[in-house]
Amino acid sequence: MDMISRSSNGFLSALSADDFELVRPHLRTVELTQELVLIEAGETLKRAYLPHRGVISLVVNLAKGERVQVAIIGRDSLYGAFAALGDPVALNSAVVLMPGVASTLDLDRLHAAAEQSATFRSLLIRHGLAVHAQVQQTAGCNAAHTVESRLARCLAQTCDLSGHSRLDLTQESLAQMIGARRNSVSLVASMLQQSNFIHYSRGHIEITNMDGLTKTACECYAIVKSHYERLLRLRVSA
Repeated sequence: MDMISRSSNGFLSALSADDFELVRPHLRTVELTQELVLIEAGETLKRAYLPHRGVISLVVNLAKGERVQVAIIGRDSLYGAFAALGDPVALNSAVVLMPGVASTLDLDRLHAAAEQSATFRSLLIRHGLAVHAQVQQTAGCNAAHTVESRLARCLAQTCDLSGHSRLDLTQESLAQMIGARRNSVSLVASMLQQSNFIHYSRGHIEITNMDGLTKTACECYAIVKSHYERLLRLRVSA
């Protein structure tokens, strides 16, 4: 493994020493450049991504060209868990939301490790279930909750998964995150700024009051977090 500590990724840090050795020689480090498309829906996934820094956005593409985020993956987990266990064809697109660095692993190596070790396979399934739970919760959230509470949820989640309170996110990215129009995002971001929860200027967001932001967020923020804590029992270093 290249010069990155495995403790900075939730999946790698949760592996036993023996299970980690199944993948360690095959891990490679890649840069996650903002807005880089890792894969489009319908393509065959060939590599899994395990972020140490940065955030990957899973998005669905709609007929009129809109993209709506259904989940985000950061230093807590990995992208490609279920693909390694079943059909490798991507059901959604994966785009880098926040830049950073990740370990990457050929999907066949990940599959082989899961076949060789029952504990490795169990952990992989739990990480896949955690992402699936987030997708389900996001679907309900986008259908039922206000733009303000959805934006607060997404900003808080992105802060958690990136480990940074300063986020470089355009209006287009924010609109994609919550499935709303850009003018609605601009209005709500201004409201959050007036409440002194964030400072927002030209695509740069600084979260200045995380407690206030999470209280403004809908219950989906706490629900998704509890699912992850229960399924993964995270131990990710700062």
